[in-house]
Amino acid sequence: MYGINLSSGQEESDPLLSSSNVRDSETALDPDAEFGGTEARKKLERRLLLKLDARMSILVIIYILNYIDRNNAAAARLRGFEEDLGLTGNQFATVLSILYVGYITMQVPSNMFLNHLGKPSIYLPVCMALWGLISALTGVTHNFVGALVTRLFLGICECAFFPGALFLLSKWYKRDELGLRTAVLSCGSLLSNAFGSLIASGILDGMEGVLGHAAWRWLFFIEGALTIFVAFIAAFVLPDFPSTSHNWLSPIEARLAVKRMEEDAGVGDEGQTEVKSQKQILLDALTDWKVMYMALNITCIIISLSFNAFFPTLTATLGYNRTVTLLLCAPPWVFATLVAFAVTRHSDATGERSFHMVISLCGGLVGFMIASSTMNIGARYFSLFLMAQSYAAFITFLAWISSTFPRPPSKRAVAIAFINAFGQLGNISGSYIWPKAWGKSYRYSYAICIATNGLGIVMILAFRAHLKALNEKAEKEEQERGLPKGYRYLL
Repeated sequence: MYGINLSSGQEESDPLLSSSNVRDSETALDPDAEFGGTEARKKLERRLLLKLDARMSILVIIYILNYIDRNNAAAARLRGFEEDLGLTGNQFATVLSILYVGYITMQVPSNMFLNHLGKPSIYLPVCMALWGLISALTGVTHNFVGALVTRLFLGICECAFFPGALFLLSKWYKRDELGLRTAVLSCGSLLSNAFGSLIASGILDGMEGVLGHAAWRWLFFIEGALTIFVAFIAAFVLPDFPSTSHNWLSPIEARLAVKRMEEDAGVGDEGQTEVKSQKQILLDALTDWKVMYMALNITCIIISLSFNAFFPTLTATLGYNRTVTLLLCAPPWVFATLVAFAVTRHSDATGERSFHMVISLCGGLVGFMIASSTMNIGARYFSLFLMAQSYAAFITFLAWISSTFPRPPSKRAVAIAFINAFGQLGNISGSYIWPKAWGKSYRYSYAICIATNGLGIVMILAFRAHLKALNEKAEKEEQERGLPKGYRYLL
């Protein structure tokens, strides 16, 4: 457990704080003296967060493009992708799933390299430009092997973004700010679910035969080019880490950015980034049972959310035509986005994670039960809203990871990447629990979602009990030894 004792002289031993030689008695009595006092610090902090939020907002656009480039093969299938490439049997399924080979295996090395490099403003846009180029090149493939290779490398390049973005957020925002920012980031995937298919529909309907190319090829060309364009902009917008990102901050704002994170996670956070070798950092993270436990927990949640990839299919069971079905897909995801904002904002305000996740998952549980027990159109459509809002639990879980592994940042980088990568196994297995043979009711599919959702809830509550016990143990030790209050896990 880590604590801060700003009045005991501990901050003099911190390498970051010792770099400033101005530490007089006034500062010792008032930790905000260097910022002009408490009120002046509050104003400065608000200005810092506004500037930071403005720059971080581009992550939402990047995440939307990340999902669109990942899922455009499924949309291209509607306009001759399989036929033009001569795909037969399970080859199309292999083209889709091969992406996760690179996506899963490279996330941990990617985040370790990002932490070592310390330049997300360079690393993330470069990876984005590469996946945009690879996505565009998918439009010039002519056979199964070509499509397979492009999808494999697409996964390798795309793997850098989401765990890297989560790590970047955790370096700038305190625990009580992180949930909402994670929700803002994740709304990129929710909005892509709502409108991505409609955008693809416009391209596929309007570009057939232009310059002699099939519409599905234009889908890859246009979306890939758009990704490259945004990557160029992102290189000038994304911040680096607090200790190295000074070109857009005043010196006092940069100092406050570092101090905020010291106070939130423990003095010396940045200084511990490279104390150990990369191998030792990896072993420290992967031998911590909490990392594997949270990885298994999020895998259960992701399996229960596997309906996401089949949402148009489930909406089609309502019996409407293709156009109406696609339009009906949007409202549940818009609703899910609003719920995610509300849940994460309240979670930040109260400093509580687990019960917020459990309530959201219980809502999804009710949705699964309704959908599996009736074919009534109104009831089934209502169930889609309940299922979609359970994404709020997934988003809150992502914020829970960062607060559970506060320091050193190198270990947090590995933990975030590994848990997210391991959780993708839920996407792979989840893609096999919605076969057409189980339609139109998909009763067996919903039964699996109910089981994994329930297991996820049980694991969250058990982990909450463990973290609560650790907090109580730390509090007891501090009282016995006369120490100031240290770090507390968010429950």
